[in-house]
Amino acid sequence: MKDGYIIDFISGEEVKATPEEVEAVQVYSKLLVEDYDYPKSHITTHPQHRVKVRPSDTKKEYPVDIAVFQNDKKNEDDIFIIVECKKKNRKDGKTQLQDYLRFSKSQLGVWFNGEERLFLKKIEKDGKVLFEEIPNIPRYGQRIEDVGKFKRLDLKPATNLKNVFKAMRNYLAGNVVGATRDEVFAQQLINLIFCKIYDEKFTKPDEMVTFRAGIEEGPKEVKSRILELFNKVKKNYNDVIDSSDEINLDEYSLTYIVGELQQYSI
Repeated sequence: MKDGYIIDFISGEEVKATPEEVEAVQVYSKLLVEDYDYPKSHITTHPQHRVKVRPSDTKKEYPVDIAVFQNDKKNEDDIFIIVECKKKNRKDGKTQLQDYLRFSKSQLGVWFNGEERLFLKKIEKDGKVLFEEIPNIPRYGQRIEDVGKFKRLDLKPATNLKNVFKAMRNYLAGNVVGATRDEVFAQQLINLIFCKIYDEKFTKPDEMVTFRAGIEEGPKEVKSRILELFNKVKKNYNDVIDSSDEINLDEYSLTYIVGELQQYSI
């Protein structure tokens, strides 16, 4: 292999070892296969799939970092998820992802820069294209509306939990108002992890978990359910969780954290 190159996880081709490639494209490609169960045969990384810049264009010019299809034929009409892995801030990354989704058949989009990520659902209504942030993307075989509807037996260990926690920490640092210290974020995450552990312990295998965030529910509903769960945690784990402890993240930040963790067993 040539110096400065790596083997692409999906295609097996030699590709330049740019920071974007090493820290984002390869990381998320592995995540799609190992955590979300998508077959490699349904994913395109290199050579890159391309989408149009404008609807009137006859040539596709925008290269997509990762394209996930509904089957291994990889026809344009079957593209399901677009993943953009650019070293941009969240606002710029979201704008670019919306452009890619607008001019493709894809229903879902992910922006990931190696440190943060966001998930978008495209909604086409009354001739307009709208976008909605969602808690996560479906696993292979799930429908979009199935996101967050996990039974306890559906949960599986994360292959790269460090990456998940890194994304959560960076989201909180950039979005939580009035809190900037890592100790504050850490305490909130610890409280939520106790909720997750409690939920896994006391939920039967064939029952739906309480620690979840679905597409068809609002952040306030998610927060209300998690706060109720945390009250149970404080009663049962009063030797490690003080009765005065609180989960005081806003509903959007809390929903993001739950969305990141919900599919995993801890």
